[in-house]
Amino acid sequence: MTVRLPGRSALLLLLLSLLSARGGESYPAINCRKHTASLVDFGGVGDGRTSNTEAFRRAVVNLSEYALDGGAQLVVPAGKWLTGSFNLTSHFTLYLDRNATILASQNESEWPQVAILPSYGAGRNVHGRRFSSLIFGINLTDVVITGNNGTIHGQGAYWWDKFRKEELNWTLPYLIEIMYSNWVQISNLTLVDSPSWFVHPIYSSNILVQRLTILAPVDSPSTDGVDPDSCTNVRIEDCYIVSGDDCVAIKSGWNQYGIAFGMPTQHVIIRRITCTSPRGAAIALGSQMSGGIQDIRAENVVPINTQSGIRIKTAPGRGGYIKDIFMRSMIMKTMDYMFWTSGGFNSHPDPGYDPKVLPVIQGINYRDMVAENVTYSARLEGIKGDPFTGICISNVHIGLSPKPEKIQWNCTDIAGVTSNVTPVACDLLPVKEPAIDCPFPKDTLPIEDVELKTCPAP
Repeated sequence: MTVRLPGRSALLLLLLSLLSARGGESYPAINCRKHTASLVDFGGVGDGRTSNTEAFRRAVVNLSEYALDGGAQLVVPAGKWLTGSFNLTSHFTLYLDRNATILASQNESEWPQVAILPSYGAGRNVHGRRFSSLIFGINLTDVVITGNNGTIHGQGAYWWDKFRKEELNWTLPYLIEIMYSNWVQISNLTLVDSPSWFVHPIYSSNILVQRLTILAPVDSPSTDGVDPDSCTNVRIEDCYIVSGDDCVAIKSGWNQYGIAFGMPTQHVIIRRITCTSPRGAAIALGSQMSGGIQDIRAENVVPINTQSGIRIKTAPGRGGYIKDIFMRSMIMKTMDYMFWTSGGFNSHPDPGYDPKVLPVIQGINYRDMVAENVTYSARLEGIKGDPFTGICISNVHIGLSPKPEKIQWNCTDIAGVTSNVTPVACDLLPVKEPAIDCPFPKDTLPIEDVELKTCPAP
């Protein structure tokens, strides 16, 4: 039996939540598995003290033998399962039962170092190799990380302390990273205190991120929620995110390395996200965007207490492009900037970049939005000699904070139009008469029409 998950089906989401509340008799997944095993079968001990790194690794290796025989799922039962980094395999489901917690080890010997990302050319924190993510996968097909609202806890405070003291030897690990893979689902989980980015699919396609609760202290460094990076066909929906950085950040490589790698992020739908991040954006595009970002759609996003609602970040030397961006139906509350575009986000992997290589930013569309308690309506800064063009903002009403900035729209090196926007925008975004609606695509992306199977819960 298959169940279609249409984007606007609140009823189906309610039914799924009721199933979960009754004990999780079933769950939606890309594919169900013929074979099931428990981590206990491979020597796992869920006492929160015993290392299960080898148990996870043995389990995945053994269950990979069933990839061509209906696939396998590894069940993590109730308990606290301490582990270092481990890899996944194809045609595989990692299932966390209710009251199960995967607890990240603080023993660095259980975190192997891996090569730097080719589209980045350097580690983000230090110039060298990087720690593997807690849950890692490369060259996979059909992999699911899900559960009955189990928890993956990164114990990030250990890493944040080293970062702040500048004691890192390698770049911080992510919580989940999947590379060079196709058909990936991450859903129905609570993710807590990642050392750095929480969910990082990179060089991959057909990605579903659904029904996640992502929690980190709002002052934690670089704890982005979901960061699709050089990915195609991505669906991010029904997530609640509290972060020390951007809640959703679209990326595609860094300066000359991203340009040379040349893999864009494109065809992304983001919907029904609630975000709190006083130091980040609900949705960010960049700053690593040198491979290009195109056809990003977002709707029904609710930023509450964020630095900005939507932010574009780039700089001379980035190259690449950000274009065909469509965002609508957002309700925002309490933020410094509703719209923020930065053309001078000057972080670079090394001095070898060419500052004459400029990004192309065009076709940015925001419509049907309401905000309250906003300090600064918009800070839109392009690049001198390289203006950001084709900006369209329509049907947007911004309620100001008790102490707003005197100049509400600060615009330089941009071009576009507005329609039915209050407060009235800057001169570089003149009012369009007669009134218009900025475009939002009427078609659906292929990833939106994916049918998930109903799988029996273990």
